[in-house]
Amino acid sequence: MLKVKDSKIAIIGLGYVGLPLAVEFAKKLPTVGFDINKKRVEELNAGHDRTLEVTDEELKSVLVASKNAKASIAGNGSDDNSQFTIHNSQLSPSLYNTTNPAELAESNVYIVTVPTPTDKHNRPVLTPLIKSSETVGSVLKKGDVVIYESTVYPGVTEDECVPVLEAVSRLKFNEDFYVGYSPERINPGDKEHTVTKIKKVTSGSTPEAGQFVDELYREVITAGTHLAPTIKVAEAAKVIENAQRDINIAFVNELAKIFNLLDIDTYAVLEAAGTKWNFLPFRPGLVGGHCIGVDPYYLAQKAQEVGYHPEIILAGRRMNDSMGKYVATEVIKCMMRKDIKVLESKVLLLGITFKENCPDIRNTRAIDIYHELKTYDMDVDVYDPWADPEEVKHEYGIDILHNGAPDMSQYSAVILAVSHEKFRSLQIQTSPNCVVYDVKGFLEDDVVDQRL
Repeated sequence: MLKVKDSKIAIIGLGYVGLPLAVEFAKKLPTVGFDINKKRVEELNAGHDRTLEVTDEELKSVLVASKNAKASIAGNGSDDNSQFTIHNSQLSPSLYNTTNPAELAESNVYIVTVPTPTDKHNRPVLTPLIKSSETVGSVLKKGDVVIYESTVYPGVTEDECVPVLEAVSRLKFNEDFYVGYSPERINPGDKEHTVTKIKKVTSGSTPEAGQFVDELYREVITAGTHLAPTIKVAEAAKVIENAQRDINIAFVNELAKIFNLLDIDTYAVLEAAGTKWNFLPFRPGLVGGHCIGVDPYYLAQKAQEVGYHPEIILAGRRMNDSMGKYVATEVIKCMMRKDIKVLESKVLLLGITFKENCPDIRNTRAIDIYHELKTYDMDVDVYDPWADPEEVKHEYGIDILHNGAPDMSQYSAVILAVSHEKFRSLQIQTSPNCVVYDVKGFLEDDVVDQRL
C-alpha cells in the first residue's frame, strides 16, 4: 500500500472545495490542481482566488515554490508552460494548477472535488463526477488511490465511479488501485470553520485503504479525522448532515408562517424557547447553496430507487423551496396595507448570493423572490456588492447593481434577502411610501415593516 510520505497529490476540481484543500496539501506534499475551466486556472496561477476562500498571500506562497521548482526542472527561466512537463517526484511541497490531464500522470493520489448538482426536476446530476472519473482513469496506474469528496447518495463511489475507473484504466479495483471517500465539509464564506478546522470523515475500499486515507488527511486536518467502517457509511453521513439541517430550518420556516398569521414575533418566540438548554437555535430563511438545498434530493433519489418514499425529507424541501414566493407575497400584502401601488412599482432586492459575506451564487433562493415579484410587473433592482455581475448574468440572466449603494428613496419596497455586513451602512428606512421587509432578522426594529 502507498505510504503517505510518498504521496503526490492531484486535486480534480478547483472550486470552493478543491482549492482550499489543494493549498493545504501543497504545504506538505507536491500537489497538482486540475480544472477544465481555463479562466479559473489562469486566475489561480496569477495568484488570485475569486471565491475568496483562499487569500492571495496564502495562494501565492505555495505557487511560488511550484514555479521555481518547475523552472529548475525545465532548465530555463521560460514562462511557457507548454515546453516541459511537471514531474512531482522532483518537486518539494508545492502547488501547480493546470487544465492539461496529461500533467496529472505523475501523481499517485487523486482527490475528486467536483460539484454534484441537481437538474430542474431536482434529480441528481452525476455527469461532472463521471467525467472526472474518466480523466483520472486515463492516467491511473497500479498502486494509485482515488478519493472522492463530492456529495453523493450511498453507493455512487463504488457502483458508479469505480466501473468508470476500471473501464478507462483497464486496471482491477482493489487489486491494482484503491478508492476512498471523504465528504467535503466546506462552509463558503466562513473564516472560522476552515477546511483544516473541521473534523473529517474518511473511508476506504479496503481496511488498508481506509487507514491510508485517514492518515493522509491527518497530515492537513488539525481538527482530526473519523474513520468510517465503509465507503457507503461515509457517503450516507454526508447527505444526512445537510438533510437534518434542511428539515430543522423547514420546521422553523413553517413556524414563521404560523406565527405571522397569529401576529406573533417569530424571533421573540425563538429567543424565549432558546433559553432551554437543548433547544436547537435554527432561524427562518431562504435555503439555497450547493449543500443544504441539494443534498436531501440525493438521499431521496436513492430511497426511491429501493422503493421507499421519504416523506419528511421531501416535505422539508417543499417547505424551504416555497419561501421565496412566500416572501414576495408578504411584501405585496405590506404594500397594499400601506396603499402603495404594486403593478410597475420599483423594488430593491438586497443580496443575490446564497448566503452572507460570500460571493457564491449557486442555487441561491433569493432569485425566487425576484422572479415572483416580476410576475406582478414590478421593476426589480438587485444590489449585491459581493456577487460577480457577469456570473449572475450568465447563471440567471439578470443585470445587478454592484458598484455604489443605490438611492433608497426611489423604491416602493426594499427587501433584505442576504445579511451582508456591508448592508449595515445603507440608509434603509421605512416610510408611508416604502415597505421594508427583512428576511434575515438583520435590521433594527424601527426600520422594518415585517420580518420573515
